[in-house]
Amino acid sequence: MPKISLVQALEILDSRGNPTVRVRIGLDDGTVATSSVPSGASTGENEAVELRDGDKGRYGGKGVRKAVANVVEKIAPAVIGLDPERQAEIDALMIALDGTPNKSALGANAILGVSMAVARAAAQSAKLPLYAYLGGVGATRVPMPMMNILNGGKHAANSVDFQEFMVMPVGAPTFGEALRHGAETFHALAKLLKGKGYATSVGDEGGFAPNLSSNEEACEIIVKAIEAAGYEPGKDIAIALDPAASSFYADGGYDLAKSKGGRKTSDELIALYGKWIDMFPIVSIEDGLDENDWAGFARQTAAQGGRIQIVGDDNFVTNPKFIARGIKEKTANAALIKLNQIGTVTETIQAIGLCRKAGWGYVVSHRSGETEDSFLADFTVAMGGGQIKTGSASRSERIAKYNRLLEIEADLGKAAQFESPFK
Repeated sequence: MPKISLVQALEILDSRGNPTVRVRIGLDDGTVATSSVPSGASTGENEAVELRDGDKGRYGGKGVRKAVANVVEKIAPAVIGLDPERQAEIDALMIALDGTPNKSALGANAILGVSMAVARAAAQSAKLPLYAYLGGVGATRVPMPMMNILNGGKHAANSVDFQEFMVMPVGAPTFGEALRHGAETFHALAKLLKGKGYATSVGDEGGFAPNLSSNEEACEIIVKAIEAAGYEPGKDIAIALDPAASSFYADGGYDLAKSKGGRKTSDELIALYGKWIDMFPIVSIEDGLDENDWAGFARQTAAQGGRIQIVGDDNFVTNPKFIARGIKEKTANAALIKLNQIGTVTETIQAIGLCRKAGWGYVVSHRSGETEDSFLADFTVAMGGGQIKTGSASRSERIAKYNRLLEIEADLGKAAQFESPFK
């Protein structure tokens, strides 16, 4: 078997112009593979640590030279000579080398960069597409996109408290058609916003970021955009929300300050979501409550989990320990999955394994600070969960993932499976 013969790292820029880590792995059979690590803005407090330099003289302290040095000086000597197909062994070695519970010594950005590049190098060496290498012969399900078309919260400087309003083309017969339906709705929304005199600038994940009169108006105008694009709300295209409630939680309550919507308790916010579920074709709500409001999450799941998907993100942070707690306490019925929240490919797969065992849904997700790396697209198909969250129909770092999924669907041909996760 080929062995790892080269490990290099480089400081590059993500989609927000902030530094991140790129890793290059070489094998002794001539294979060379790279990976680039994403970065989040709306982050859970228990996420694996993204190591930054803290030097205010460079990139406002956001440089990643320390993480790059850790790859070259500490990780490389430990993994050179190893078989890249032994992914779990290599990931465990890096975790042990770091020696902290949150990867703060070497940096999750350093560790994940190596983990992803090793997987890609092994796939290339085996002459397999990455999705087939990671997922096996059964990796044929192409995911339903959760397409972000309107931004608020931390992802946009506007008057909307909730972070993401997304469309899911649940009636589409193929991924390619789902992508078309979403893109057409995105462009219909642009026309509606312009007609109302709203701005059509976009946020970090490519969705529009207008100053609306209320959070509710976001759903209202998305329904109109679905109809304007020629589709039936609920039947052809549904709505998914990510309020990212931790971003507006303070002093035991939820302050909808950006929209001047007042202050709400957990139960009042749950009631608001219930009202919206009745009014709009909503099929999924992610992070509807604060990451530490586990009791509130459980109440929301009890009240609404039979009707929609309740997704935990900031509370679970792709960590098997927290997902196991959520399953036990019935805190949600689905988890968001982000590779850089936990820091290795192996641990991410373990988190997904818990979701599968519990009968939970899982949504593989990008971050707000992304790169052109399309690893996420292959990984989503490999994991077979049928849902991907990777931004809007704009910004090339988002489109890179969609275009890769189009390639995968074409490669799979008649074997490609595509269906609504809510049937």
